[in-house]
Amino acid sequence: MLLRVALAVAVLVIFVYGLVDVIRTDGRLTRGISKPAWIVVMIILPVLGAILWLLIGRPRQAAPQQGYRHPTAPDDDPEFLRNLEVRRRNEAEAARLKKLKDELDAKAKDVDGGKGKHENDHDTDGLK
Repeated sequence: MLLRVALAVAVLVIFVYGLVDVIRTDGRLTRGISKPAWIVVMIILPVLGAILWLLIGRPRQAAPQQGYRHPTAPDDDPEFLRNLEVRRRNEAEAARLKKLKDELDAKAKDVDGGKGKHENDHDTDGLK
């Protein structure tokens, strides 16, 4: 009795695993026959279909990873992060240069204002 239950559970597990694996596999990557045909074989011949799927129809391990690239979020995309860092550095450099230019302009005004005043004082002293 226990052996029959264990056998039934094993058949059910193999069938469900094989069917779910067929359904989740990309149709372009199946080997042997088309994906809908594999599903029909799995339903008609549950144990034999699952064994055949695992031995013949299942795609090779490297193919799904190379064949389909999942979209990445912006914070997971290395190119986006690199561009973001370059943009941040450029903005920081532009802000630093603007600050230096403003300081230089302020110093130039102070220096021009001081020289102009001193030159005027000297000119008026010389005219008197």
